[in-house]
Amino acid sequence: MQIKDNLRRYIAQDILFSDAGLPCDDDASFLEQAIIDSVGFMELVAFVQKEYGLDVKPQELVRDNFDSVNKLARYIASKQSAG
Repeated sequence: MQIKDNLRRYIAQDILFSDAGLPCDDDASFLEQAIIDSVGFMELVAFVQKEYGLDVKPQELVRDNFDSVNKLARYIASKQSAG
């Protein structure tokens, strides 16, 4: 499964509890669109670590990495290629 598809499915089903899919485009800000709150953010970080086997460092927990499907997919891909 593609990273973006996997992220969209996880956020829709496990954070928004929706079977209707993610209600925004891949560039929409999770925070500005009120898609993810602080608890959802921590759940998303835990998912990324477990699903992709990544060690997310505290300094990497920034909007540039975790604030949209596209940003998060780029972050995951860069961590995978660096590993």
